[in-house]
Amino acid sequence: MFEIILIMAIAVALAYPLGRYMTGVFSGQAHFSDRLFNPIEKVIYRCIGINPGVSMTWKSYGVAFLLSNLVLGIIAFLILKFQHVLPMNPDGIGPLSWDLALHTAVSFLTNTNQQHYSGQAQLSYLSQGTLIVTLQFVTPAMGLAVCVAMLRGMVGGRDEKFAKDGQERDLGNYYVDVVRGLTRVFIPLAAVVALILASQGVPSTFKGAQNVETLDSQSEVTEQTIPVGPVASMVAIKQLGTNGGGWYGPNSSNPLENPTPVSNAVETIALVLIPMGVVFLAGGMVRRKKFGVMSFVVMAVFSVSFIGLTVYSELQPNAAFNELAAEGSNWEGKETRFGPELSALWGTLTTQTSNGSVNAMHDSFNPVGGLMTRSGMLINGIWGGIGSGFVNFVIYVWIAVFLSGLMIGRTPELFGKKVETREITLLGSLIVLPTIVLLGFTAITVALPALTGNSNPGFHAISQVFYEYTSAFANNGSGFEGLGDDTVWWNISCVIVLILGRYLPLIIPLAIAGMMAKKRTIPTSKASLSVESVTFGVTLVAVILILNFLSFLPAAVIGPIGEALQLASLGVEG
Repeated sequence: MFEIILIMAIAVALAYPLGRYMTGVFSGQAHFSDRLFNPIEKVIYRCIGINPGVSMTWKSYGVAFLLSNLVLGIIAFLILKFQHVLPMNPDGIGPLSWDLALHTAVSFLTNTNQQHYSGQAQLSYLSQGTLIVTLQFVTPAMGLAVCVAMLRGMVGGRDEKFAKDGQERDLGNYYVDVVRGLTRVFIPLAAVVALILASQGVPSTFKGAQNVETLDSQSEVTEQTIPVGPVASMVAIKQLGTNGGGWYGPNSSNPLENPTPVSNAVETIALVLIPMGVVFLAGGMVRRKKFGVMSFVVMAVFSVSFIGLTVYSELQPNAAFNELAAEGSNWEGKETRFGPELSALWGTLTTQTSNGSVNAMHDSFNPVGGLMTRSGMLINGIWGGIGSGFVNFVIYVWIAVFLSGLMIGRTPELFGKKVETREITLLGSLIVLPTIVLLGFTAITVALPALTGNSNPGFHAISQVFYEYTSAFANNGSGFEGLGDDTVWWNISCVIVLILGRYLPLIIPLAIAGMMAKKRTIPTSKASLSVESVTFGVTLVAVILILNFLSFLPAAVIGPIGEALQLASLGVEG
């Protein structure tokens, strides 16, 4: 338990100064980092033909975001489909099938990293070490850029002081925000983390697979082929960028990706560091530090509660060993070098942050642990993905503001901007979207057993299917492994869910912020709703719980809750 407290304390201690630093980077004001990075960024702007002085409304910002994703997606698909004829393939790995190439391209394009392939066996160094790693840098920077633009819109845009009411507002320049995120945040942090991981024994080489003699000379197998590569650099950004897609199929449970307790602690801190920092960034961007504190506390309440429940669950016996062995913690699917507690911590944080990387197999978690991991993804606003997580959190804030305004008899407003019918209609569509998508695709898949690829019967089988679609929609990427997901059905259906779960929850809040930005600012008075208060924080917690309970409680009852009750009837906790 001490390790859990220490890891979380270090993460918070690092996140606060990082958030303040990012506030300066995106504020548009002179910043100490300009002296080092301005010359580099000017070269990048010239190379891609961008005028950094051009301002964008929410519409032009959103179009730039979507077009850049489309171009990157086409390039990614072509590289994956034709990797066998491209360079940097010393092991002679063949091409991916069209549906797997499409799923992989969209998965990494959406900052999800859901893997229906085994990295070391099916991707070349060009595909994995160059394409995938590039997307792992660029896609979180894109999400962060959209979040920054939305925050600017929430306080009237960059031209608030001299723009007229009803006039479209300046939300920044998309390309400038992406480049700044890359050069000033992601690349420097990833370089530091990669060096630390390499020092712990994570491979960092472009040599081909290594052939080594086995330790047991009496065994029939005397030689083993071990895939290596530039693993440390990929793992660093996989964690920092809430990506999650690992070099090896078993992800960070593989000893080459995560060899020591030190590397495990560093990777755990890295997966939550920037999402926590974004919360403090938000308080600075809207010029209300107390709002950032309130947001952090609400997220922390959920985070700590989920961690506690998951740790408790994994300290209970595993039902599979009931009456077969001495009672003890659930060690199934765990690495002995980490144990149930640190595995539970990672599993909870990775599903709260939309990271999706694993150091244990979530399919082997006890039912309550499995419920907590998927609950983090369903809320999708506890730290969340970089940028996208706080955007999702703001959706809950807007809804809580609307409901609170109705209860006190005032027109709902946030930061002096009215939340009216048009905005609430758009927010309503985002509330029902995950319900329709997740329950719809789960129902279709479960109704046609030939499509599912389940490795378990009963309640757990439903959990496997629901978890896979939840992971795709929440841009998380983790899975209840054991599911046979490399099929045309799973690849194509998950592509649809990936696209719906990434772009609508980013573009619609950006549009709402853009529409609210051009409204007249209402002066703050004693009757104004304080979103920094304890009362509003409690209301926000209640709104988040109620919305998710109403939407997904029946699915939980026929999944992990049903499984837990079934095991309880047999006298097994978990």
